[in-house]
Amino acid sequence: MSENTAEAHEESAGLIKTPRQLIWTVVGSFLVPVIVIIMLARCVSNETLTGAGSDGMGAEATAARIQPVGTIALRDASAPKVVHTGEEVYKGQCAACHAAGVVGAPKFGDASDWGPRLGSGYEALLHSALKGKGAMAPQGGGQYSDYEIARAVVYMVNAGGGKLEEPPAPAAAGASAPSN
Repeated sequence: MSENTAEAHEESAGLIKTPRQLIWTVVGSFLVPVIVIIMLARCVSNETLTGAGSDGMGAEATAARIQPVGTIALRDASAPKVVHTGEEVYKGQCAACHAAGVVGAPKFGDASDWGPRLGSGYEALLHSALKGKGAMAPQGGGQYSDYEIARAVVYMVNAGGGKLEEPPAPAAAGASAPSN
């Protein structure tokens, strides 16, 4: 019977005859495909790979990544405030709608658009500019002071055929008109 088991063992034995061969076969069956995949991936990708020490770690790139999100501007409250002219305010705030007559806004310089509005008077026009009317948003309390908005109203009305005088400057204490 021992002859039969020895013959059976020899017949069933394959390429792997020792435990050492088994270990090398298992390790190789995992490593060879991994190495082949890595080599194929490198052949397919022609991009330059960057890592530590590349340009991405330079001073300029680091400064761009850590730049501040916002800034704070400190102003001297006692410094005289720059008062904008009516034309400056018109160009900065009003021209977006009044230059083209958007959504029924009276066109700048068009006497036929401004004529009916002049009948309501300067105070009504100023009130509409500061508080808003129709599609026009309120301008009071924004980037420009009420006095500057008043100067822009006079500038636009006079360009449309009106004969309004420049509004009086606000009191010298604040150098700007009080907000409504």
